[in-house]
Amino acid sequence: MMLRIATFILAGCLMAPTVAIAQAKPVGTPIDSIVALVDEDVILRSELDLAVSGIVERIRASGEAMPPMNLLEGQVLERLIMRELQIQRALQTGIRVSDSDIDQALVNLAQQNGITLQQMRQVIENDGEDFSEFRRNIGDELMTERLRQRIVSSMDPISDTEIDIMLTSEDVMGGEYNVSHIMVGLQDGSTPAQIKVAQDEADDIYERLSIGLDFASAAISYSDGQEALEGGLVGWRDLNSVPAFFADALRDLGPGEFTQPIRSPAGFHIIKVNDYREQRQVVVKEYHARHIMVEIDELMTPRLAMDQIIEIKQKLDDGEDFAELAKEYSDDNATANIGGDMGWFPPDAFGDRVYQTLVGLSDGEVSEPFQTEGGWHVMEVLGMRETDRTEEAIRAEAREKIVMRRAEQEIDKVLRQFRDEAFVEIRLPGHKTG
Repeated sequence: MMLRIATFILAGCLMAPTVAIAQAKPVGTPIDSIVALVDEDVILRSELDLAVSGIVERIRASGEAMPPMNLLEGQVLERLIMRELQIQRALQTGIRVSDSDIDQALVNLAQQNGITLQQMRQVIENDGEDFSEFRRNIGDELMTERLRQRIVSSMDPISDTEIDIMLTSEDVMGGEYNVSHIMVGLQDGSTPAQIKVAQDEADDIYERLSIGLDFASAAISYSDGQEALEGGLVGWRDLNSVPAFFADALRDLGPGEFTQPIRSPAGFHIIKVNDYREQRQVVVKEYHARHIMVEIDELMTPRLAMDQIIEIKQKLDDGEDFAELAKEYSDDNATANIGGDMGWFPPDAFGDRVYQTLVGLSDGEVSEPFQTEGGWHVMEVLGMRETDRTEEAIRAEAREKIVMRRAEQEIDKVLRQFRDEAFVEIRLPGHKTG
C-alpha cells in the first residue's frame, strides 16, 4: 500500500519531466553514511536505500528485467540529487508550503486511494513508516511542483499565429505515438572527446538493444533522461508535441521499432515506438434548451425562490406559454428577453446540476424545479444533436501541445542548469562525482 500511495504522489506532479521520490523513512533507520553532498545539504545512505527499495518493488511488479544494482543505485541517487536541488532552489526563490497545503494534499491522496486520512496513516505506520516523515516528503513534493509551475508560468504566452502554423503542418491530422526514450546526456560546452565518449556509449546501448536487451531495462540502467526510472516511457505524443528530431525519427517507425542514436544539443537519443493510434474524431452531443431562473439574493431567500419557481412550474403545467413566463419572471438577464432561450450548448456548459437535469429529459419535456448556486430553475429541452467538434478540439489540443512541448523543454533546460551550477560530490563507491 505504501508504494501505491507514493506512486500516486508522483503521478500528481504538473507536467513533471523530473519526478521526485516521495517515501517516508522507516522508524529507527540508522544514519550509516553520506552518499552525496548537494550544495549545503546531504543525501544519506538510508534515504538512498529506501528510494531504491521502492523502485525495485515497482520494477518487480511490472515484470521488467532488474538492472544491475550499482546502475540502479546511480540512477536513483541522481534523481534524489535533482529533487534536493529543486527544493533548495524553491526555498531560495521564496516558494513556501503551509501546513494547511500539506493537510489538503494528504486528504486528496487518501481520497484517491479510497480510504480516510486516518486509515492512510494507519497503513503507513503498519508498514513501519514514520508518518511525520511521510508528511514532510509531501511538503517537499508540493515545493518542487510549485517550482516547476513557476518555471512554466514565466514562459511567453502562446499566440494564435503559433497555433495557425502548427495547424498547417502535415502532422496535425496524424495519429499519436506511444514512445519511450533513452538519452546519453551531454553537458553544455562538452569537448569533442566528451562527445565521442557519449556517442560510443549510445552506440553500445543500441547494439545491445539490437541483440535483445529489453528497452525499459536499458533505460533504467543507462539513460540520463528524466523518465529513466519509468523505463524511459514518455507516453502518448503526436508529431507536433515533440521536438523536431523526435518527429523526424518517429515518422518511419512502427510499433516495437527503435531508432539508431540521434544527436541533439542535449545528447544522444534512442527512441522507441511502443504503439500507434489514429486521431479520433470529436463528436459532441449538444442541447437546445430554455429556462426560467429565480435568482437568490439578499431579498430573495432560497425558500422564497423555491416557492416562486414552484408557482411558475404550476403555471407551465396549466398550459401557460414558457417564453412569456420567462420574459415576466426570469432573473437571467441574458435569456429572459428572448423567452429563456439558451441556444445550443454542450451538456457540461452550465455545470453538473444542469447536466444531470438535461440528460433526464426528452425533447419538449419540462424539468421539475431544481437548484444551482445561482438560484432555482425550470428548464425545457427543445432539441438535441450531435456536432463534429474535431476542428475546434484540434485547435485547443494544438495550444495545449505547444504549451506542453515548450514547458518540457524549459523545465529540462532549467533543471540541467541547476545541476551544472551546483556543487555535487558523490560518495557512492564506484560512482563518479558530477
